[in-house]
Formats: sequence, structure tokens, C-alpha cells
Amino acid sequence: MTGKKMASIKSVKAREILDSRGNPTIEVEVVLVDGTAGVASVPSGASTGKYEAVELRDGDKSRYGGLGVLKAIEHVNTEIASAIVGMSPLEQAAIDQRLIELDGTANKARLGANAILGTSLAVARAGASFRRVPLYRYLGGTRAKQLPVPMLNILNGGKHASDSIDFQEFMIVPVGAANFHQAMQISSEVYHSLRKVLEDKRLSTNVGDEGGFAPRLPANKDALELILAAIGMAGYKAGQDLFIALDPAASTFYQDEKYVLSREGVTLGSTEMIDYYVKLVSDYPVISLEDGLAEDDWANWSLLTARLGKQIQIVGDDLYVTNMKRLEKGIAQKSSNSILIKLNQIGTLSETLAVIKGAHQAGWTTIISHRSGETEDTTIADLAVASNAGFIKSGAPCRSERLAKYNRLLRIEEELRESAHYPGKSVLYNLEGMK
Repeated sequence: MTGKKMASIKSVKAREILDSRGNPTIEVEVVLVDGTAGVASVPSGASTGKYEAVELRDGDKSRYGGLGVLKAIEHVNTEIASAIVGMSPLEQAAIDQRLIELDGTANKARLGANAILGTSLAVARAGASFRRVPLYRYLGGTRAKQLPVPMLNILNGGKHASDSIDFQEFMIVPVGAANFHQAMQISSEVYHSLRKVLEDKRLSTNVGDEGGFAPRLPANKDALELILAAIGMAGYKAGQDLFIALDPAASTFYQDEKYVLSREGVTLGSTEMIDYYVKLVSDYPVISLEDGLAEDDWANWSLLTARLGKQIQIVGDDLYVTNMKRLEKGIAQKSSNSILIKLNQIGTLSETLAVIKGAHQAGWTTIISHRSGETEDTTIADLAVASNAGFIKSGAPCRSERLAKYNRLLRIEEELRESAHYPGKSVLYNLEGMK
């Protein structure tokens, strides 16, 4: 049997599994002629941008409240399988393009982005297994040696935690660590210190979807004060060992062209919301702001970046949804200086890699991200190393679906040995004072 034939796809099969919220999602298995297999599963978001590729759900209220994915699974097992069986998994771009053309819509609504992405990632994993190399090496070659700086969501709010706080994510960023192992040690220690701080204040230590604590607080600055206290209790220095990153998820509290912070009882216009962030950055060691404005508030994103873009990362998530056309618009309008990368927002591995490359060419930073509804799949960890992304978001150091990604990175760092590189503050190369 020739190598080319052995590297051809023999079968493609999807199944329905459950994500970290107990909702159905897709797992796809691609098997090659020689028996090599690749398996991948697809996450799901709660705070989703309306311009994301379409996640196909059944809508049958008699199963999982309508969230079943049997239609998407059928598409994988029939149309998609027929289209790619016989192709080589080593031809990732060609397979992804065939999937895009087979779907035939601009947002993957016909077959479902979940069906397409599950297949795309399973093909990549089968290719890596066939080559007998780790996924990060298969995708990134010999240049894949930089570990990402983790951004850990240790305090949850918004749609990730009911009755908590207006902003969705309060993260710690251990840029002062010497390596990834130390970054995780520092972050875990601060996380456990935060639990003690909350207990001392008789606040809830229940956790949200991404493992961060979800106390009921009156204002966003109260969350920042709690985190600063936890950093100090753990024996570290805020603004040196760790910085803070925010993801307000502003689209979720944008109503009638106003920003409604219901916890604080204030309603702000766009320029007032920007002033609010300027004050927070002035008062606290905030180094990154994701989705500070709504996904349709394009004009004011440029103003936000003009005000704060030299001091901190201005990160677009819902604004760009890992879409090249939207990224190009953002670059042209100077809407931000960083982009969040989520595989299931666009639906194929090839398109995701192209967006990362486009952002890097523009001098932007990139953050590989999980979703609030996750699985044990660790693809994003390998992707972060393969693409030299610089950052990864995978939630708090809590809940196994989050830690699976961080633990994978610990193993990768061990595999890389002396060649492993943890960028630290240099990851913020496009900010003044961080170069």
C-alpha cells in the first residue's frame, strides 16, 4: 500500500456528546485507510456575536430543549463524508475549501459551522497522527515553540454568571512569570487567594461557566479591588507579576445605542463609556480590554483605540468574529490593536489560521480563546503554540474542561525543553512601555 493511499480518508463519523453546560455538541471522528484516526469536538458560546458562523441546532423542543445537533450530525455522516472520503488529510486547505463550497452560504448556515468545524479539526488531528507528530508541530512546523501567556477568567459576570456583575470577565495575566509552568503556579495561587478574600468578606464562592468566582457585587470596580487583594495575599505585585484583563462583553448591555450598567444604575453614551474605561485603566493595572463597545458601534471603536490603544490591548471579539473581511475593516479603521480568535466563529481551521496571520501582519496581538460551553478537546492549546499567537484564554484554573487546555500546554512546554519560549511582557510588543 503506497503512502499516498494510506494517507487517504476512509470514513467520517459524527456523534452527539455533551459540553460543559450539559448541552449537546458534535464530536467528529475521521479514520484513514491505514487505521489512523483523528477526533475533535466543538465548543459553544453563550455570549455570541450575531455575525458568527451559524451553529446548527435541531430546534426540536422534545430533545434537550431544542438544542440537539442531530441535523448537523446527519450532514457530517452523509454529505460531508461523501465529499471528503478518499481525500488526503494532509491537504487541509483543500478539504476546508471543499467544505465551504459544499455548504454554499456566507455563514455556513446550511450544513452548520459546528458540523464543518468538527470535520475540519478531526482531519487535522488525523493528519498529525499520520505524520506521527504533535498537532502544534504539524500545524506550525519548527517555528512552533512559543508558549502563550494565559489570560485566566477568575471572576465571572454577565451571561457567564447570573446575578453577579455587569462585566462578563475579570482576568489575571501573569506576564511576569519566567515560563508557562510558573505562570500557571502564580495564577492558581492567586485564584485560591481570591477564594479566601471572598470567604473573609462573606461573599459567594460559587463559580460561573468558565470556573471564575461569581459573587454578587454592586460595581465593576469592586471586582477589581477583590482581585488586587487576592494578588497581594498570594505574595505577588499587581502591575509587575500580573496585570488585569477585562471582557465587559458590551454588546450584552448595549440598549438603544446606550450602555446600561444595571448593577451600578447608570446609562452611558459611547463617549461616556470610553471615559469610564479610561478611568479604570488610570486607577487599576488593566492591560487588556476586550469587547469594550458593542459589535455595531464601529465608529466609536476607533475613538476607544485612539484614547487607550497605546497603553493597553483593545481586543475585538464580537466585532470581528474571526472573520477576515471584518478584520480587514478593523485594520483599515484602526478599530483596535488586537483580535480574539475562536475557531467556531468562522468554522474551519484554514480560515482561522489566515485571520491570525492577517492580524500579525498588521502588527496586532492575537488571543486564542475557548468558549463558555467547552469540551475536553485541547486543539486550541496546540493552535496557540502552532501560530505563535501570544495569548490564550481558557477560563479559570478550575473545571476540567478549562484545565485540559492549560495542562496540555504544560506538557507541550515539557516536550519543547530548552527551545520553549515564554514571552512574558514582550508579548505586548505593540504597547508603549511594554516593549
